Amino acid sequence: MNILDQIVFDKRKEVALRKALIPVKQLESSVLFGRPLNALAGRLKNSGSGIIAEHKRRSPSKSVINQNLNVQDVALGYENAGVCGMSVLTDSKYFGGSLDDLLVARASCNLPLLRKEFIINEYQIIEAKAYGADVILLIAAILTADQIKEFSELAKSLDLNVLLEVHNLEELQKSIMPSIDMLGVNNRNLKTFEVSLETSKTLSQHIPADFVKVSESGISTIEAIKELQPFGYKGFLIGENFMKTDNPGASATEFINTLSS
Repeated sequence: MNILDQIVFDKRKEVALRKALIPVKQLESSVLFGRPLNALAGRLKNSGSGIIAEHKRRSPSKSVINQNLNVQDVALGYENAGVCGMSVLTDSKYFGGSLDDLLVARASCNLPLLRKEFIINEYQIIEAKAYGADVILLIAAILTADQIKEFSELAKSLDLNVLLEVHNLEELQKSIMPSIDMLGVNNRNLKTFEVSLETSKTLSQHIPADFVKVSESGISTIEAIKELQPFGYKGFLIGENFMKTDNPGASATEFINTLSS
């Protein structure tokens, strides 16, 4: 069982427990459920930098990244830096995140928020809306084409943006559908954890122009972004690069200023 299979196995148990504890009706009565969409896709289209900055405490590939920061400071710092959106990890077992992190981020900034999670059930999409997300992540590697369609259409009905993540051409081809807003190419091979920007370059020609292209993983330099922009990428998800510093907001500010100069 590779790490992704293990995460999904654990996630099924976790979601079953959450569903038993908090019924959908309760989620739908959340004060945030009627929030209008702050569209990440629109922001990326009109941005020069396209940075989506992440809040991530740890990961299976890097163990601890930064356990000492509070979400409020990170969210405010990212907003002041002028990022396009913020990605919030809500998986606790493997990434040290939680839905409370999403809630705190929502209370702290006006950025579009992406719930970064391993979504395997419609319940998690309703949960994302109830906790203040604007965007959900769907990972093609763990979903069938039917699930991608069902989940993305539910997200659209809840006024959420959808970022669909792929790792190869096969995943991309099963995922192209009108209910997707952004197509994210993950440069990390989930089996080996090796990272290569060539993945984004190769797949870019197969992504239709009506989707916002996002490149994820292994983007830690200005050069990497400048290398990918000619391939049509408008969004760049940056996690560890900012989070491994003492002040992610200041680090993002410096990065964006340098990129824009």
